[in-house]
Amino acid sequence: MRSESLSPTSGLHHSSSETFFPPKATIYCEGAPRFRSRSARDLGCLLDVDPRVASWQCMPLTLDINGSKHTPDFLVTYDTGRMTLLDVVNGEERGPSFSLAAADIGLEHSFVSRRSIEAGPRLRNASDLLRYGAYRTPLGDRVRILALLDEFGAIRLADALTVFREAPPMAGLASLILHRFLSVDLDVDFIGPEMMVRRGER
Repeated sequence: MRSESLSPTSGLHHSSSETFFPPKATIYCEGAPRFRSRSARDLGCLLDVDPRVASWQCMPLTLDINGSKHTPDFLVTYDTGRMTLLDVVNGEERGPSFSLAAADIGLEHSFVSRRSIEAGPRLRNASDLLRYGAYRTPLGDRVRILALLDEFGAIRLADALTVFREAPPMAGLASLILHRFLSVDLDVDFIGPEMMVRRGER
């Protein structure tokens, strides 16, 4: 879908061009991953590690904002069934016209600031995990680490890496975190050997 620019008075200006921004992998994105900016790609990383998100789509539809056309960055479907359009902004929110246009088609709309995307270690952790996003952990390694967690409840990441026999340890662990078999607290610190690994809530 080709995006269109809003008028200068609308508060947002989105270019029709799309550029590749790493990491390449996505997990819960439906359809082609397309990002207008580095900030949009970073928000996509956060969506993939948000356990509340069931799926997300890039530039899914066009809204009519006071006669101007605008394509939001994302349509996000949460595990509750709620669906929300998201737009990345560098400054403050842009008023109620976007929410009203979304409500006309039965959706919600929210702005996400660059500052909130960059807050804390979560974005760096998500980007690091998604470098392994194309990898799939073999069944044997998955069963071994889940059995260990059933016994101990939680283990250090450094100890979890020693369980892997078939997969490269970090790739195998990252894949299981991204696919929610395992859980780590991405907000407490950067991923490291002392981080605790637990069973995920799939």
